[in-house]
Amino acid sequence: MEPPPTVGRIAGGSAWSPLRIATFRALWLAQLGSMIGTWMQTVGAQWLLVDEPNASTLVALVQTASLLPMLLLALPAGVLADSFDRRRLLIGTQLVTFAVGAVLTGLALTGDMPPALLLTFTFLLGAGAAISMPPWQALIPDVVPRHDVRAAAALGAVSMNLARAVGPALAGFLITQFPVGIVFAVNAASYAVMAAVLIRWGPRSPVSGDVPERFVPALRAGARYVRHSRIVRRLLLRSALFVLPGTALWALLPLVATRRLGLSSGGYGLLLAALGIGAVTGAVVLPKVAGRLSTGVMVLLASLIYAAAQTGVVLVENLAVVIALLLPAGAAWLAVLSTLGAATQVFLPGWVRARGLSMQQIVFMGGQAIGALLWGLVAQYTGLVVAFVAASLLMVMGAATIRILPLHDTTGLDRTPALYWPEPQLVTEPEPDEGPVLITLTFNVPAANVAPFLEAMTHVRASRQRTGASRWCLYQDAAHPSRFIETFHVPSWAEHLRQHRERLTGADQDIEEQALKLTDGPPQVAHLFRAREPE
Repeated sequence: MEPPPTVGRIAGGSAWSPLRIATFRALWLAQLGSMIGTWMQTVGAQWLLVDEPNASTLVALVQTASLLPMLLLALPAGVLADSFDRRRLLIGTQLVTFAVGAVLTGLALTGDMPPALLLTFTFLLGAGAAISMPPWQALIPDVVPRHDVRAAAALGAVSMNLARAVGPALAGFLITQFPVGIVFAVNAASYAVMAAVLIRWGPRSPVSGDVPERFVPALRAGARYVRHSRIVRRLLLRSALFVLPGTALWALLPLVATRRLGLSSGGYGLLLAALGIGAVTGAVVLPKVAGRLSTGVMVLLASLIYAAAQTGVVLVENLAVVIALLLPAGAAWLAVLSTLGAATQVFLPGWVRARGLSMQQIVFMGGQAIGALLWGLVAQYTGLVVAFVAASLLMVMGAATIRILPLHDTTGLDRTPALYWPEPQLVTEPEPDEGPVLITLTFNVPAANVAPFLEAMTHVRASRQRTGASRWCLYQDAAHPSRFIETFHVPSWAEHLRQHRERLTGADQDIEEQALKLTDGPPQVAHLFRAREPE
């Protein structure tokens, strides 16, 4: 596990400072345009299904179809983003998605668009977004200074919510003037624009090591890092507890607009615009508020505000009141998700950043996909009021768990790469795929230091497992109680060399040094391979 951090505050600062960087500004504007197109696509697809039988389920399935690919593709996309040039991966994905959007536009304009086909194309466009998200998020620390990463993450949330404000309103206007296919055409064009901007402005990001990791070992390494990182697991849990119940508002808002408020497509766009405006306002206020509140308190308060607004939206039938409730809901949504996203970006070391962020996207988008389907079914069988109230109660209960499962401040942990292990001294160089490798370290520990040494080694264990060890154990010599032998297995020699040269951070070095201070001298290290029979 990481060294026990303390609950802290989010660093304040200018919310707009990353936009002074020309590369980030160009990419941010392109991403904003792409997300506006995505929301136009979502509104157009949902509006085509409002009058279909079983509309409650079908409308919710639009969001499920667009977000479900995150569950299937986000982690593989993270592996690709950590192993290859992220800029080229993004360019290729945008061009393929443009082609899919162009076909969807043609079918929609000809009127040949049954619900099943519409949901299929929505799924394909969602697959493009799933593949793009990890490399896109992993690019941010390559473009902006570390101290601006939190502000850049908040601006990413601003663009997402600003897109919610502009995209639905623009889609509502176009739908009233033109066939729905025009909305799909605008979305397709946004992918082409994004590709052009990446070709012109996108940074050429480094990949892990001189040779890209193989896909399956890299996939396992990413999953192993998340499994053995308590801080990442806690961030993922907080995301799930907020997103799963919070999705009810986004998924079912079209039905609130049509059934309870009697609005047209333009009115629905107005409701989404209110959520987006609230989020943008929240981004401006967040740096000032975050400096006064601990991370846990802010997430708790934002969750309670969102739950209250979500309940109020379905209980009142006055348009002005609903809009007034959606404003703080949008601010609370941004406050929670941008905080969790920024904390994850800042914490993850570069070699596994895209894979770790892909896990967060799996939780975030997958939670929305599952939540949309869940609350759509609840609304269909019990009604909108019951679905919204149940979702809000679930959010309150999840937020209450923050007292026993708190968030932690990670700003004091050194996440920079650290090369402090001596190079292995071997008679012959093993093949890269040779393994598993058994590494042993023999320590001499004075009797007075045994207890704190054992405690320190629990942190060493998690460090080894995060960076490559598949198995770990610590033994004490029964004949010489002051002698301890640490053993851990690494799947291959190439994996162990990556552990040596690429994966360790300053925080890992601090962990190991705390243990070494309790020993008599440096450990004796051995690298063991399976014995081979004589030929």
